[in-house]
Amino acid sequence: MRQSKVCEARVRVRYAETDQMGVVYHANYLVWFEVGRVEFIRQLGLSYKAMEQEEDCMIAVVEANARYKAPARYDDELVIETRLESARGVVLRFGYRVLRAADGLLLCEGETVHVVVGRDMGVRRMPSRYAERFAEYLSTPAEE
Repeated sequence: MRQSKVCEARVRVRYAETDQMGVVYHANYLVWFEVGRVEFIRQLGLSYKAMEQEEDCMIAVVEANARYKAPARYDDELVIETRLESARGVVLRFGYRVLRAADGLLLCEGETVHVVVGRDMGVRRMPSRYAERFAEYLSTPAEE
């Protein structure tokens, strides 16, 4: 994963998110990636909701990868670290790490790739204020 600024979001594992083995069902990590991504956009001073409502465009997931390292369990507090890895034209790539808050143990890491689309699911240009903010983020050196 690219060494850059990280946005953190926190969630607590709900009982309904666990399976019969008492661990988080694997697909929930993709939901938490979305939580991290929306919070990332918010922390940049932007709004995904406004992008949909005012700009009439969305960022559709076209690829998702997750590598599971250790199980999360009911009532664990999790930290979702999100980074924008790249923004090239209509394609965005985000990277994620999900950690257990209590001890910092890496539970899952992954990436999602998105394409900017309109409501008709046709490819659209990234709205300029979003493209500018993403470019600014990517050009700013990571804080040590």
